[in-house]
Amino acid sequence: MHDDRFQTDADVALPALVRHRAGCGCALHARRRFGAVLAAAGAGVALPALAQDGLQRDVGQTSRFAKFVPADQLESTAGQQYQQMLSEASQQKALAPIDHPQVVRLRAIADRIVPFTPPWNPRAKQWKWEVNLIGSKQINAFCMPGGKIAFYFGILQQLQLSDDEVATIMGHEMAHALREHARERIGKTVATRAGAGLLSSLLGLGSLGNAVLDASSQLLTLKFSRDDETEADIVGMDLAARAGYDPRAGVSLWEKMMAANKGAPPQFFSTHPAGPTRIADIQAKLPKVEPLYAVAARPPKRFAPPAAEAAPKKAG
Repeated sequence: MHDDRFQTDADVALPALVRHRAGCGCALHARRRFGAVLAAAGAGVALPALAQDGLQRDVGQTSRFAKFVPADQLESTAGQQYQQMLSEASQQKALAPIDHPQVVRLRAIADRIVPFTPPWNPRAKQWKWEVNLIGSKQINAFCMPGGKIAFYFGILQQLQLSDDEVATIMGHEMAHALREHARERIGKTVATRAGAGLLSSLLGLGSLGNAVLDASSQLLTLKFSRDDETEADIVGMDLAARAGYDPRAGVSLWEKMMAANKGAPPQFFSTHPAGPTRIADIQAKLPKVEPLYAVAARPPKRFAPPAAEAAPKKAG
């Protein structure tokens, strides 16, 4: 049934904090090599105490670069950008109403996953998690710092995602926020842009606020690193399994992604490369998360994806 309140082919700009420009030639990219000089600053910080089951032994330590950026400031900025995106979508009738079946579905899945997030980041207890559906044909989804989640209608419809596959994507995107990958990359960018001269400011001897705000307005023109993506896969599988969603869906999801990538590559692939190696890595982790799934409570209700878009009729 067509809903006049919700248009699914709008062009809604991504928030600056999640806008990735593959192949960008900006000055930030030109300075990436300076990051090697700062490797010592990126040495790991231990995770909070975690229950040592599932995949929690398989993640790396938190980079000290993340500590250069106040978490509350970044989360506030992310929240403002998220609300701006929702406002723009609403003006185009591209923000799905709360009673839309796919919004109900997304929020039901999120409600099951969110309780398992605090062990990965204690700040998650304070986050005001939000989940919204944007009426765009793009194959895309993201979670901003502070738990601001958006799915695009295209990823649900074009890939005909099952609930388990939706949970896999949602867990993956939540993991980027929980593991503070954006915060880390902003910290690296701030340090890279000004070099050693800025490090004294980062240590409290100068004005950090303006530098962070300036960097966060442009960042993430840099993509998440391969390590970030692997870590998000690991954490996402763990979260989904604990919430009662089949972790094997990671395999079917990326098979669908690879099939979608054979035509014009979706924007999602500029930041989430897919391939046989990624699928093999997921399969290798399954023995550690399948026991979590085996004992997890199952969702009381299952949802169907949106109706597939009708193929265009042939002329004649």
